[in-house]
Amino acid sequence: MARAEKTRTPVAVTRALARLGADITTWRKLRHLTVEQVADRAGVSRSTVLRVENGQGASMENLLRVARALGVLDLLTKAIDPFSTDIGRLRADEELPTRVRRRKATP
Repeated sequence: MARAEKTRTPVAVTRALARLGADITTWRKLRHLTVEQVADRAGVSRSTVLRVENGQGASMENLLRVARALGVLDLLTKAIDPFSTDIGRLRADEELPTRVRRRKATP
């Protein structure tokens, strides 16, 4: 299998990064914390916090570290709980597959 080429970031992802960054900034300000204080509490650099806040992306671990430092880690993880959605509740009793494989094309 050929190595995947790097593609442009989809617009929806760029918008989500910007919104998430703005929300992180708002939480920091609501807590009356400086960027330096959040960085110290999260165990990351000041520039990492600024990258998150500016919607420039960061590793998932660093995003979660910043969220934890702001006291919103649980909110973030609950936001993507599949069983809080209609489809998740409908399929809650189904046994999930161990692996999901690509379907073969029919001739």
